[in-house]
Amino acid sequence: MKLLEKLTMADGVSGGEDAVRDMIISEIKKYCDDITVDAMGSVIAHKKGKGKKIMFAAHMDEIGVIATFIDDKGFIRFSNVGGIYTKEILYSRVRFKNGIIGVIGAEEEEFNKKPSLDKMFIDIGAKSRAEAEKYVSVGDTAAFAGGYTEQNGVVIAKALDNRAGCYILIEAMKKLKRNKNDLYFVFTTQEEVGLRGAKTAAYAVAPEYAVAVDVTDTGDTPEAPKMAVSLHRGAAIKVMDRSVMCDVDVREAMIAAAKKAKIPYQMEVLNIGGTDAGAIHLTRAGVKTGAISLPLRYMHSPSETASIADINACVSLTAAIADTL
Repeated sequence: MKLLEKLTMADGVSGGEDAVRDMIISEIKKYCDDITVDAMGSVIAHKKGKGKKIMFAAHMDEIGVIATFIDDKGFIRFSNVGGIYTKEILYSRVRFKNGIIGVIGAEEEEFNKKPSLDKMFIDIGAKSRAEAEKYVSVGDTAAFAGGYTEQNGVVIAKALDNRAGCYILIEAMKKLKRNKNDLYFVFTTQEEVGLRGAKTAAYAVAPEYAVAVDVTDTGDTPEAPKMAVSLHRGAAIKVMDRSVMCDVDVREAMIAAAKKAKIPYQMEVLNIGGTDAGAIHLTRAGVKTGAISLPLRYMHSPSETASIADINACVSLTAAIADTL
């Protein structure tokens, strides 16, 4: 889990995944035959084999905010990068690339209701626009600042969506000492703003099969919307979400691999959102695509929560399907 801690503590808002990319390349270079970085900044790691060409994808980017205006008193107005729930970020800390920390506040009239984004601001303690501009410029992005905690079999951190997916791919690569299939492990950019890195990477790789590894919502908290995914019940094998109907052959191969290796799993039907699978399966003439999902509570918040046992199940299933698909 030390690697997962390092990955989540790194900041990589969509379009600025540099630090995460460097960390991943350093970690995987001895476990693959070659590594390329494409024009979108995605990492494509090739583990050569003579069998089927299979692409695994996990996105490196995380949600964040972008400075849009600085007022005369030094308060920074901002917009979202990726999906943000305003009621969950009020009073949260954000960290700009230069290390400056800000606190998200809202105009007084917004305190007793769900605040709208245009009524919120970032406070870095500056007394004027001139002082604020010494540290932050319009167009600068910031990630949510949060710590990393392990307790009671869970991990609590920001950016588990989707550094947990990156961690799962890395650990699966390490497990595969010899692989018969021709494997591409792709760490994509800009998923949170439209599955963009996956689209170009899949076009370049042109796989026969693909598996996206990402997170999914759960239905196991008090009075949560009904959903048959819970923490501590294993890897989630996706049936569908708003971006993809997963290929039946890939899905059945995952179920068979999980049963054979006695890997705990559960089935996922997600009514909202999507993953890199949505872009990959429509690439070129189409790709037979499935997805492995990590159950996650409090998604797109600074305190995302996942089960360590579920993470390990996802690692095992990813490694198993790489050689059995």
